[in-house]
Amino acid sequence: MFLWFHALRLGMLTRTFLCLWVCILLQGCSSNMPNLGVTNGKLAACPSSPNCVSSQAEGKHFIEPLVVKGTNAEAHEKVVAAIDSLKRVKVVTREERYIHAEFTSVVFRFVDDVEFLFLEEHDGDVVIDIRSASRVGHSDFGVNRKRMEAIRRTL
Repeated sequence: MFLWFHALRLGMLTRTFLCLWVCILLQGCSSNMPNLGVTNGKLAACPSSPNCVSSQAEGKHFIEPLVVKGTNAEAHEKVVAAIDSLKRVKVVTREERYIHAEFTSVVFRFVDDVEFLFLEEHDGDVVIDIRSASRVGHSDFGVNRKRMEAIRRTL
């Protein structure tokens, strides 16, 4: 009798865990496409949640822009190579002065949008405004900032 009860209880726990796991996975897939791109020379503003960094933001969301030696075309190729060196990334938009890439997390398949806006060349340097933001959730545990700093180190 005890074994039957134990097996029944274990089965219920397994089903509950499975249902919870499916709900979490579906939440990761249910994100809406955010308002991205360049408007009047600016990337989209960060939301109030701490899961976004941008070189055009102020306060806790601010991150230094990238500075790359060379021409705009050379800087563009270096950034694409840096992105391609990372895992679980898909370049969505690749224009002369703008790149949008999507990074997907391993476990829950959450998508983060990463944007690069190439500014004018000046004295052999190209300044690149950057933005990295999670589509869902509130906190990203610093993942977006760490990703952008990893890209900076590869350049």
